[in-house]
Amino acid sequence: MENVFVDTDVIVDFLTDRKPFSLESAKIFSLVDQKKIKGCVSSLAFSNLYYVLRKFGTHKKVINSLQELSELVDILKVDSDIVKSALTSGFKDFEDSIQYYTALEYNKIDCILTRNIKDFKDGSLPVMTPETFLVTFENTASS
Repeated sequence: MENVFVDTDVIVDFLTDRKPFSLESAKIFSLVDQKKIKGCVSSLAFSNLYYVLRKFGTHKKVINSLQELSELVDILKVDSDIVKSALTSGFKDFEDSIQYYTALEYNKIDCILTRNIKDFKDGSLPVMTPETFLVTFENTASS
């Protein structure tokens, strides 16, 4: 089973049905739900998601969505070493650098799924859009 780190933007696409990206993100979470891949997110993602999703719904609705997400994915800890690595990384987007170093620390991530590939270009982990991942996954599964 592949371990994929799902960036916050992909989760927002899924939870808000943000077109045209929601179809691919829904397919990613369907694969996670079917246990064909393991979805991982950082603990930081939950506070970021709450902040963004609160613009679309009530506190209760957002919390319910985040609870459902927490049951679907593995939540990876963000600790002081990760923050320190992110601070000195040279990444242009600090939040993405925390996401990256969280995925790197886990040591089992096969790729990061994001729509912001350019923000991860200096990293050593493979990075794919959900669309590219799905094509690759389907080709591998049919082989």
